[in-house]
Amino acid sequence: MGTDGLTIPDGPEDAVASRHYDPFDYKVQEDPHPVYAWMREHAPVYRNEERDFWALSRHADVHAALRDPVRFSNGHGISLEPELWGPQARKTSFFLAMDPPEHGVYRGLVTSAFTPRRVAALEPRIRELARARLRSLWDQPTFDFAADFAAPLPNDVLCEMLGIPAAEWDQVRVDTDQLNYRQNGSDGRSATSMTAALRLAGRFAGLVGKLRRRPGDDLTSTLIQGEVDGVKLTDAQIVAFLFVMIGAGNESTGKTLGNAWYHGWLRPDVQRAGLNGRAEDWVNETLRYDSSSQMVARVLTEETVIHGTRLPAGARMAILPASANRDRRVFADPDTFDLDRDTKRMISFGHGPHHCLGAALAKLEMKIALEEIGALVSGYEIDMAHAHRSHSPHQRGFASLPCKVTRRR
Repeated sequence: MGTDGLTIPDGPEDAVASRHYDPFDYKVQEDPHPVYAWMREHAPVYRNEERDFWALSRHADVHAALRDPVRFSNGHGISLEPELWGPQARKTSFFLAMDPPEHGVYRGLVTSAFTPRRVAALEPRIRELARARLRSLWDQPTFDFAADFAAPLPNDVLCEMLGIPAAEWDQVRVDTDQLNYRQNGSDGRSATSMTAALRLAGRFAGLVGKLRRRPGDDLTSTLIQGEVDGVKLTDAQIVAFLFVMIGAGNESTGKTLGNAWYHGWLRPDVQRAGLNGRAEDWVNETLRYDSSSQMVARVLTEETVIHGTRLPAGARMAILPASANRDRRVFADPDTFDLDRDTKRMISFGHGPHHCLGAALAKLEMKIALEEIGALVSGYEIDMAHAHRSHSPHQRGFASLPCKVTRRR
């Protein structure tokens, strides 16, 4: 194991393992970058027969696929999990499982909440929420950066935007974490995940019912009052919308923030710089180097040839932005964490019509989180013996990062 957590193949067994990409395998989830590196160089159009999918790992191919919703369609959803894949995917993934122009119509219902001006206006409130979370931790000799700060903060912001009562925020976060949990090697939801999904569905349905009677100044009320082709959204559609917002916003932001903290611990120079004014650079390079967002699925609508490989219409495609962000064809010395790097070409928030709606909000939340803790902390150590990674085919990060901080005088 290298100092960066990368598995270095040192024998035939390791070499074989580094050539097998299965997003449902815990070993891959723990450290996908060796297999990504092998795929980019030797199998840029990778085939997994057992799971019946193809994977694209190079920057140019990932970028092109994400920009081409006609051939690389969202019509079967964005996940390879059986219960989330297929023509019925919009029942759970809603507008994420639609293609333009329909996708744009539904996405447009909430776009106004994520404009640069509206996001910038949220900064004072996000700082208040970050400081509130930090105050509750400050008397403790140690605390869990991932579970107690990185995960709760984006959840607090989104729950408030959606009109969810503050007393329910922590339970929403717990259920969201359980919703995305998968057992090793399984491509289906566990009983824990299903129970969490039912709890969230009930909570969201109750919220919609309450706000239909008395709308507020929140995003859920905006959805309730919105129309598509003169028709109001149903309760089921709004609940699906809320699942998308909570699931996408919470997981990726919190996990990437935890990854930044982890890489700052590995690299004292990054930690010092990040805590002393370079929070934004810290966030941007983490997004490139170790983004939480690993894979999105697409279905191929027509026969296509890529790198000499003929892909049939209907093929299940795994698009790997986290691999693309380490492509040497685009980023010099890609396996080095460099705060001075130009990260403009990273694909951590996707590209094309499905580019992440909340990208600006996520970056602002992470920047504020690191700035606010940096105002209080001059250094920290992580107890890696008790740290734990989360396990998901889509999101890479930590469920737990216990740490001890050195407070500023």
